[in-house]
Amino acid sequence: MLSYLADYDQYFGPLRLLRYLSVRTVLGSGTALVIGFIVGPWLIARFRALKFGQHYDDDRTGDLAQRFDKKNTPTMGGLIIFISVFLSSVLWATPNVWVFTALFVYTVLTIAGWRDDYLKVVHGNRDGISSWEKIAWQSLATLVALGVLLVHPTSGDSIRELWVPFFKTAVITYMPWWLLLVLIYLWIVGFSNAINLTDGLDGLAVGCTISVALVFGIMAYAAGNTKIAEYLLISYVPGSGELTVVCGSLIGACMAFLWYNSHPAEVFMGDTGSLALGGLIGVMAFMIHQPVTLVIVGGVFVMEALSVIIQVGTFKFTRRRTGVGKRFFLMAPIHHHFQKKGWPETKIVLRFWVLSLGFALIGLATLKIR
Repeated sequence: MLSYLADYDQYFGPLRLLRYLSVRTVLGSGTALVIGFIVGPWLIARFRALKFGQHYDDDRTGDLAQRFDKKNTPTMGGLIIFISVFLSSVLWATPNVWVFTALFVYTVLTIAGWRDDYLKVVHGNRDGISSWEKIAWQSLATLVALGVLLVHPTSGDSIRELWVPFFKTAVITYMPWWLLLVLIYLWIVGFSNAINLTDGLDGLAVGCTISVALVFGIMAYAAGNTKIAEYLLISYVPGSGELTVVCGSLIGACMAFLWYNSHPAEVFMGDTGSLALGGLIGVMAFMIHQPVTLVIVGGVFVMEALSVIIQVGTFKFTRRRTGVGKRFFLMAPIHHHFQKKGWPETKIVLRFWVLSLGFALIGLATLKIR
């Protein structure tokens, strides 16, 4: 919105700087950081007053919750990230179909996550919203987003291309709508659930999200710049550079949230944050033609999800074969496995951050290796 002030640079010269995407990205990140620090303490105080604390009644996590003093810590902290990202993006990003779609998906899944958290902490419903309702929210976000992208003249043809790392051209130049629907839905749902599974230790999920947002901010900038895209032999997506501002805002918002979520956490993001962040990152990856790269960059999230799949699969297989189910890990997701082994929580989080940064660097390297 404020980018339009650049049209008045004849009255105040420095306004011309708002034409530069890099400047608006820095301003967006700083704005989100400030907003997060402003609304964070107020929301945390409100959550405490309303007793919106996370209750660990599940036998699988109750012992760890007691051990690490997490019981009754306020949740729904994802609202801090959402408010910061949304306001900052609206202020500094030039409105276009890419920005609208990203923020729409983020908003819908934030509402779904908030409802899930609300049922858990207010009504004492341990399971939150039903699986079918969650699928309905995710389907709504996917269908509307895809419909807008297919109908809009700027994105209609571009969104149908499928690019994978290490290839100089699109692997599929024109995907049918049903294949595109399936892939986008899988990415939105998959990474929503993956980040949700990762959000089990103080600062773990949000710290890994920062490195992913940083990489995709760079990739969005490259995809929206014709010269850089041509040099790197990646897809040029006109207008997608504005997603750099969204990624910058996400980085600033996550930094502010990490201030309150670092060990010992004053607030958890809850499903309000984790479900929505996964959807936002997933749909942005598709819009800049880097969906497969997200599997690399978000390696920690993938690792957490795979650990649950392996754990459940091993248990069911051994129970069917021997009558007694055996577990591959001491506990899943995998960060709880290391907790069970006696690793301090802060060591697990820092080491996973290191892994996340490593995956991010590998993902960036794919831009040049073609």
